[in-house]
Parts: sequence; C-alpha cells; structure tokens
Amino acid sequence: MAYLAPAEFVTKMIDAGESKVFMSTRDTLIRAYMAGAILALAAAFAVTVTVQTGSPILGAILFPVGFCMLYLLGFDLLTGVFTLAPLALIDRRPGVTLGGVLRNWGLVFVGNFAGAFTVAVMMAIVVTYGFSTPPDAVGQKLGDIGESRTVGYAAHGAAGMLTLFIRGVLCNWMVSTGVVGAMMSTSLGGKVLAMWMPIMLFFAMTFEHSVVNMFLFPSGLLLGGEFSIMDYLIWNEIPTVLGNLVGGLAFVGLTLYSTHARTAPKRSPDKAAVKIAAE
Repeated sequence: MAYLAPAEFVTKMIDAGESKVFMSTRDTLIRAYMAGAILALAAAFAVTVTVQTGSPILGAILFPVGFCMLYLLGFDLLTGVFTLAPLALIDRRPGVTLGGVLRNWGLVFVGNFAGAFTVAVMMAIVVTYGFSTPPDAVGQKLGDIGESRTVGYAAHGAAGMLTLFIRGVLCNWMVSTGVVGAMMSTSLGGKVLAMWMPIMLFFAMTFEHSVVNMFLFPSGLLLGGEFSIMDYLIWNEIPTVLGNLVGGLAFVGLTLYSTHARTAPKRSPDKAAVKIAAE
C-alpha cells in the first residue's frame, strides 16, 4: 500500500480542485448525479442493515462501501468539491476564479440532489410495493429519521440550529479526510482503507451530510414523515450545507494547504496533466 507524503498528496488536492473548476457542465452534472445516487443507495443499505439486525454500528461499518465505490469511479460529491475546488483559487492557478468555483459547487449540488432524489423515489416504491401498501419496517425508519432530524432540531430553537450546524462541520471534517485519504495511496487497497475509516466514523456518530440528507429527507416525505419541505430546508439541508462547507475547507483543505503547500512539488499548469492527476 504505497503511501504518498503530505506534500505530494496536497499537490494532488490542488490539481484535483483545478480540474473540477474547468470540467464541462455535462461531465460535472453526470458525475455529481451518479455520486448522489450511489451514496443514497449506500444510505438505504445502511438503514436496511440497521433495521434487520438492530445494530446501528453494523450499518455504519458497512456504509462506506458506497463512498469508496463512487470515488473510485471518479464521481463527485458536494462535500468533496467544497474542500478541493477553493484550493486551486487560493493557489492562484491560471484561469481559476471565484465564479468558476461557485459554478462547480452549484452544478454538483444540482447533480447530487437529482441522483439522491431518484433513489429516494425508487426506494419509496420498493418499500411500499409501488405505493400500494403502508411502508415496511425500513420505510418507517426512513420516515422517523426525517422527523427526528428536522422537527427534533426545531424543538430546541437556536440551540438546535447550532447543534445541526456543528454536526455538519464535524461530518465534512471526516468526509473530506476520506476524500484526501484516497490520494494518500497509489494502491486500491490503500485507497479503500484510508477512505473507510473516517466515513465509518461520521456515519456512526450520526453527523449531518448534505448529500446523504438529500436522500433521507425526501424519502421521509414520500413515506409519510410528519415534517414539511420547509422543515427539511431550514432545519436540515441549508445549515448542513453551510456546516459541511466550513468543516471541509477549514479543517481539511486549508489546514493541509497552509502547512504542506510550501514544500509541495510545483507542476506545470498543463490541463491534460492536471486532469490525469485529479482522476
């Protein structure tokens, strides 16, 4: 499991961020759609395992399989581009602008949501036999998650909002560590192991992940959860997105860049090389 030194994988982080900023709209949306769909399937899998076994920790141990799959396939999550894309701007890569970074974030958000929502509809059909029966045990659990993690926070007012935001920060601290983990090794086994550990931690601790929630909460609404679309947006998705942005960028992207970028090897701004390095 060949290991890359921090200065080396920080260069890969910057190169990856640059490649994402310059990626075409078509490719960005396709990659984001597939990432959202695969992560949603992993979340559905984890909930199913938890319901069937009565062991939440087992669901958390197995959930990272989806994250590993989507990153090995080169797909993009909002949580990942929150961390990587700004580094190319900070590093003053030619042609990288704030507008380009924001464009990438917006497209990935749309693609992730579309993919996650597609799986939410499919899973709602599966757990209700095409909406012909009440939700099964897995469907009921999905509805309960939606209620507890929207109106549950709202019941605590400002303290609930702060808790939600901090859970979003902690989540992307770990998820972005998983993203970087994939760049630490040149072997498949090394990449999977480095991704698996922080992703398992975030899921086991029930931190708030904006893309996972793009599946869980629409699923809950489709399956009769007692909360509204506005509850979902105000008391989960929006604060979670902001927390994910702060957590990934402040605790992973900027910390690694600030302490290792000075010793990182300088590379040519050749776009083909950048694309290969990022992938």
